Amino acid sequence: MDVIVDNLPTYLQGFASTLRLTLYSGALALAAGLLLAALRVSPLRPLRAFSAVYVEVLRNTPLTLVFFGLVFVAPRFGLITPLGFWTAVICLAAYTSAFVAEAVRSGINSVGIGQAEAARAIGLTFGQTLGEVVLPQAVRSVIPPLINVFIALAKNTSVAAGFAVVELMATGRRLGTANAADGLWVLAGVAIFYLLITIPLGVIAGTVERKVAFSR
Repeated sequence: MDVIVDNLPTYLQGFASTLRLTLYSGALALAAGLLLAALRVSPLRPLRAFSAVYVEVLRNTPLTLVFFGLVFVAPRFGLITPLGFWTAVICLAAYTSAFVAEAVRSGINSVGIGQAEAARAIGLTFGQTLGEVVLPQAVRSVIPPLINVFIALAKNTSVAAGFAVVELMATGRRLGTANAADGLWVLAGVAIFYLLITIPLGVIAGTVERKVAFSR
């Protein structure tokens, strides 16, 4: 236990890095996921096909391979991305956006088709129908699965430790090397700081889910 207290500033630095990774990549993933979900239900077949392929490929690809692809494969095609924080943000956002898109698409599909047909009947465009009629009704059922996606994102930030990003897991690895005799306590400290992110998100998801169930 002493190793956690003695190295608290180091833990806090790693925790801050993990939190920034989660927030930045989460914001980008949310924006990209909403766009992909809109393309997935678009009336234009090429857009639907592009979104479907992107989502299915990313959802079925290990996150580590996404990192390897951007860091080691992309430079062969002229795209040089140095190891570091922002490269990790891009990889995490690209990967997570596929899961965000599926969560949003499920919410969109939960809204009765009659709502969209009525909106189109009064002259609303596809974008207006989606933004003003469908999404506002879908948001309640979308929030709980979205929060679960962001919980997974917070844990997935640990992959960045293998690509020169000093986040919480990388901090734990360094502390474990320096305090080999207290390895279990070092890992316990890492787990505690991850829980500081994931438990509040889980509580929020549970609260929203109960309110949604009550309103239905």
